[in-house]
Amino acid sequence: MLAGPDRPNHTSSAATLGNYGSFMKTRRYRLSVTFLCQLLVLLLVPFAAQAQSGAAPTHIAAELVAGPTAAPGGETTIAIHMKPEAGWHGYWSNPGDAGFGMQLDWTLPEGAKAGAPRYPVPQTLVVSGLMNHVFEHDYALLVPVTLPANAAPGSRLPIRLAAQWLACTEQICVPERAELAVEVPVGGIGAKTASEDPRFTEWTRRLPAPLDAAGTFAIDAKAVRIAIPLPATTPLEGPHIFVGEDKLVDYGAAQTFAWNGNQLIVTIPRAKLDPQTTGTLTGVLRLNAAGDGIAFTAKPGSVPTGGTPIGASSEGSAAPSLAPLPLLLLAALAGGLLLNVMPCVFPILSLKALSLARAGESESHARIEGLAYTAGVVLACLALGGVLLALRAGGQEVGWAFQLQEPLVVVALLLLAATITANLLGLFELTVPGFVSGGSPSSFTRGAFVTGLLAAFVATPCTGPFMASAMGAALLLPVLPAMALFAALGLGIALPFLAVAFIPALRKRMPRPGKWMVTFRRWLALPMGLTALALAWLTWKVGGPWFTGLALLALVLVLAALFVMGRTQRKGGSARPAASVAVLVAALALIVLPQPAPPSASVNSLLDVKPFSEKALAEARASGKPVFVWMTADWCLTCKVNEEVAIERADTKAAFDKAGVVVLRGDWTRRDPEITRYLTAQGAAGVPLYMWYGRDGKAVQLPQVLTPELLANAAGG
Repeated sequence: MLAGPDRPNHTSSAATLGNYGSFMKTRRYRLSVTFLCQLLVLLLVPFAAQAQSGAAPTHIAAELVAGPTAAPGGETTIAIHMKPEAGWHGYWSNPGDAGFGMQLDWTLPEGAKAGAPRYPVPQTLVVSGLMNHVFEHDYALLVPVTLPANAAPGSRLPIRLAAQWLACTEQICVPERAELAVEVPVGGIGAKTASEDPRFTEWTRRLPAPLDAAGTFAIDAKAVRIAIPLPATTPLEGPHIFVGEDKLVDYGAAQTFAWNGNQLIVTIPRAKLDPQTTGTLTGVLRLNAAGDGIAFTAKPGSVPTGGTPIGASSEGSAAPSLAPLPLLLLAALAGGLLLNVMPCVFPILSLKALSLARAGESESHARIEGLAYTAGVVLACLALGGVLLALRAGGQEVGWAFQLQEPLVVVALLLLAATITANLLGLFELTVPGFVSGGSPSSFTRGAFVTGLLAAFVATPCTGPFMASAMGAALLLPVLPAMALFAALGLGIALPFLAVAFIPALRKRMPRPGKWMVTFRRWLALPMGLTALALAWLTWKVGGPWFTGLALLALVLVLAALFVMGRTQRKGGSARPAASVAVLVAALALIVLPQPAPPSASVNSLLDVKPFSEKALAEARASGKPVFVWMTADWCLTCKVNEEVAIERADTKAAFDKAGVVVLRGDWTRRDPEITRYLTAQGAAGVPLYMWYGRDGKAVQLPQVLTPELLANAAGG
């Protein structure tokens, strides 16, 4: 029998039964009750075959089709054409988590030899959380057959095949068999071969193209990593790897793809139960949803790390298509501009308002400050983007706003926000960054530049309209176009200030500097103080009580040093010693504070929420119910506004309960590689992200600003 390239040509019924028994033993803990029943049926295949000898299959029809003529001793091809009924499917050579590949028992003329069958690129099918490799439409296995050297030219050689296979729907499986026969014409030596059936052209096209160079693979305790030599210009849309070796990888887990030069780097988690090793790895890379693919072989060796991610696939979803670069640049610019009015940016409006107030001092100062502020914003966006791309190239699963996923960065922002609040309240004076305090034009310029740096650092964690698609594309594009998008984002954030700096009509509308600025300065301490409180809450969320307690102790010491600094300034003394103490305490706090463990995944929600995972999503979609995927983070103010306004509501819960919606919540407050891969696959660089999967399985990305009506309509539809 032939079920793969490593199986002998003939296998007895007893051996076949042993294969099925081994198959059942391997997967007995992974399969649902339905599939256990299916496997029980499989054990009866050999005996059913004897009782049904010659019976025609019911649900998948099969026929043998002769291919091109061949000379004596030459090679021809025979097709095993399979035609499933609607709703039924057959299996690839490695069926995945459930099912069984075809068993072939050839009866050939003396001197003839049948090779391993070549399968077309299969499809993925998830049933009850199990990933299967199937064919749901007509398909053909092409088998090379070498003719006897003594075959008479012009004769026709009889070929017989006893084939067994499994025909399944999503609810039931039925073992089937057939006795097939065909006559292969023998051509003359040196005669031109000709195909006997025009269907061979299409069947051959559906086969994965063999790769002419071998790749390498490496296996560790958690994953199988494969390097496939492939030009980086190869278009990939929803790629997926079908591994030929059984019990090696977790079929239903997410697969990650990245370009490293002209190598495609693929990472697949290992099988959860009874993982195997292998000396040679074979597989098929599906290139797109149309079923184009490449067959490859890999040998043990080194696999490069890092690379440029190109999206992930666990069940054949198409990778996001990218808009032209000019449109992406406009989207980044518009997204940065809208960040000025997004809720997540409100805490830094105090710094911007004071800068605008000073713009009326002189035309030259206004323009210099506008350019300095813009330089700071753009430089901060480029720096954040550069670090982000470098981390991803190094193999890190990070996305936009990665800095706020680090507890120590949150503490640094807490200390900074508290320091700015103290400055606005007049606890101490600081001419640089020169938020309000007097100073020379050069100090104002430095202040505007530093304010721009801070504005971008605090403003960019949240994504808004237009910005989501641009930042998502930046994670998939080469370095130079990606950096151009980050620069466009920064320019968009700074655009209102550039307009005020260079348009006299706008500057004339700005109030002139005066004593009112002192009062205004005190009032602006309120939003910045609220920001500090929000960061203290976030420190608690990401670090827990002990971590927060140490951070607050450091904050008290810093404020005490600043208080001493202010008193010294008012007495005319040098503030440098106290300032040095404040900086030293802050630096020591960031060095000494331990990295806290990730917080618990539990969440209090009005909805019936389940934690997000690729497996949970696959199971939810396979259930036939609508699915709402809700990606959030505690540091994302836009997320919290949406939750308060649209998600955590009684009417939303009622609509979801009525429609039987499965709600999956992904918490991206701390770094989570699985959530990052999902965001990248959807073309999103960060949160919020809301995905709706209808009963038909169709995925729709919802807007980043939600309304109760939108969610209710989605559930009702």
